[in-house]
Formats: sequence, C-alpha cells, structure tokens
Amino acid sequence: MRAPEILVFDSGVGGLSVAGCIRRQIPGAHLTYLADNACFPYGDQPEELVSARCVSLVQQARRYHPVDVVVIACNTASTVVLPSLRTATDIPVVGVVPAIKPAAGLSQNGRIGLLATPATVKRAYLEQLVSEFAADCIVERVGHPDLVRWIEAWVAGASLPEAQLSAALEPFKAASVDTVVLGCTHYPLILDTLKNLLPDVRYWIDSGEAIARRTVHLLAEDGFGSETVLSGAALQEVWFTGEVPTGIEGYLEKVGLPAARIVGHWPETKSSVVVG
Repeated sequence: MRAPEILVFDSGVGGLSVAGCIRRQIPGAHLTYLADNACFPYGDQPEELVSARCVSLVQQARRYHPVDVVVIACNTASTVVLPSLRTATDIPVVGVVPAIKPAAGLSQNGRIGLLATPATVKRAYLEQLVSEFAADCIVERVGHPDLVRWIEAWVAGASLPEAQLSAALEPFKAASVDTVVLGCTHYPLILDTLKNLLPDVRYWIDSGEAIARRTVHLLAEDGFGSETVLSGAALQEVWFTGEVPTGIEGYLEKVGLPAARIVGHWPETKSSVVVG
C-alpha cells in the first residue's frame, strides 16, 4: 500500500512545529507543507479573504498530487475556514484550537495563561472554550500583535527582542499562572526562550502532538495501517506563496524535517532547491 499523503497548511512558518510532530509520529508519510506567506499574517486579514485563500490553495495543492488528510496548522485559519473547507473537499480536515481543556486539567492553582494572536483572543469561540472547560479557572489572555512577526524574523536569522517579549509576558507573571497555553502554532518554535522568561510556569501546552494523534487516527480510519505510517522513506516538500524565508533550510533541520524540497512562489514557479 502506498504511503499516506498529508498536507500541512499555515500562513507562515509556525505550522512547522505541527509538521515536526506529525513527522515524528508518522515517519512513513509523504508530508507537504504549504505556507501562504504572501498573505501573512492571517490575523490582520478579513475573515472572508482568509477563508477564500485557504480553500483555493488547498484545492490547488490537491491538483499537484494526492492528499489524504489536510491539517490547518493555524489557529486563526482554523476558526474561520474549517466549515467551508470541509464542504469543499471530500477528505478529512484537521484544525487546531487553543488547548484550554487540557490546561484546566493540569493547572494546580487554577490560573492559566493563554498566549495567542489578537485575533484568537477576541474570538467568541475562545470564550466558549473557557466557559465549557475552564469556568472555575482564571484565564489570563495575552494577544500580542508583533509576536508572530518576531518569530518569522527569528527563523530568518534575526534576534528575538527578549526585553519586549518579557514585557509582553508580564500579565502572566502578575497573575501567577502555573500553566500556559500556546494558542498559535508559531509559539512552540521559541518555547525555550519562553521557559527562560517565565521560569515559574510548570506546564506548557500546545496542540502539535494532539493534532498528530488525530491525523494518525484519521489515516487508520481510511485504511492506512501501521506498516504504511511507520515505515518507508518520507519526502517533505515545503512551498511558499511568497518569498522563501532566509535561513529556512537550517530551521527545517531543527524541527525534524530534514531533506525537504523547498519550492517558492506557489503556484507560478516550480523551481526548487534540495536540502540535505
């Protein structure tokens, strides 16, 4: 049986944290990453535009090669595009939401920090998650407008502005949170820095491993057994709708995605450079 084909979609490089989790759990899959960085960040865009671009780009990707599961590795996109994308395609679609439920179960003092984008912090679905799963907790929300840009620049080789980042995290210190939910797929990329700036936080939660487990489950439902998801030589392709970020080759190695074929300017150009 052929190896499963997984498409991971995000507006930038943040979803590489999710792709790395999927790669570790499903090493035999053919993994393709598509970043709509020409429209980055999605949090600054109208919902109608985000939805239209996501649906269009996923449909384009399917014309290039088969796709068995689509993973929308972007919190902002997941909140607006999942219904329309599931209507437009006949394959399983996995989205990502802030991990409020597991955070409420882990927190020892009932004080949870949510680090997200401004768009995620403002959405009604977040209030629903808090009301349903963390009604007895204090949930301190930080939605910083520049953090995803800092991370994109850091992946390209710039330094993180740690003084500004520390200032942005001050509400978590003041609230004495013991658990922080990383509500954007970019944020696990700088987890070591976040831990250094918030040494009193006991639990750090992101959705990458849960998304990978859900993907394994959906592939099993579609008939892909362990021999197809756990063995074989995986091929990763990384596509960008805009310019290929500086330094991305080295960063792919860090997140466990070596030997990827990097392709820029989706879908107009097919020129590529082989890494590894």
